[in-house]
Amino acid sequence: MINLKEVLSSLPVSCTDEMCAQFEAYMEGILFWNQKLNLTAITDKDEFIIKHFLDSVLCCGFDEFICAEKIIDVGTGAGFPGVPLAILSPQKTFVLMDSLKKRLNVIDTLTSSIGISNVVTVHARAEELARNKSHRQQYDLCISRAVANLATLAEYCLPFIRLGGYLLAYKGPDADDEIASARKAVFLLGGELERVEFTRMQEYGLDHRILFIKKIRNTPEKYPRKAGIPSKNPLI
Repeated sequence: MINLKEVLSSLPVSCTDEMCAQFEAYMEGILFWNQKLNLTAITDKDEFIIKHFLDSVLCCGFDEFICAEKIIDVGTGAGFPGVPLAILSPQKTFVLMDSLKKRLNVIDTLTSSIGISNVVTVHARAEELARNKSHRQQYDLCISRAVANLATLAEYCLPFIRLGGYLLAYKGPDADDEIASARKAVFLLGGELERVEFTRMQEYGLDHRILFIKKIRNTPEKYPRKAGIPSKNPLI
């Protein structure tokens, strides 16, 4: 099996032996529960380390992540990228949101048993939770990986972010067309694409883009629209 500590050493992060043990325990737990629930299509441990752990923490070295204290992971699924980031950043608070309660129950069970104390899960749809005053424009950073096209993702995520905060969207190498078609949506929702960071790690087969979208204006009250509409009718 790939040595996780060696893999992470290629990034500007510090991974202690205790953190490595938490990573391994979380992987074992997800693979165990995956036999009962559909959590991940990735069952090979080397592939799991690369595509779930390494891929999730590629943003760790950027100032926007380093300076953030309160972070929301929208559409966390089996806990990615939220849980790996929480392991490496125990001083930060992570809220992991998903619409499927069974997945969140697994995350709660595993993080509790492993000793990851800076993760809170919330069962909700983004369109509904973003209208809750306890969550609307309350986060320094929103992270999301492979949830939706950028126009839809912006409507899901930007309402959660405070002024001056950021949306970090993980995208593939073909993100240019998606960026172009989402410019109107990002603008309407109070955001501005500040830059795109290329995170190529050829030795591990990773070639991604992280889009840094800054919240520069309050999101209008009418957004997000009702559940289901952002995905069926994106703001383009």
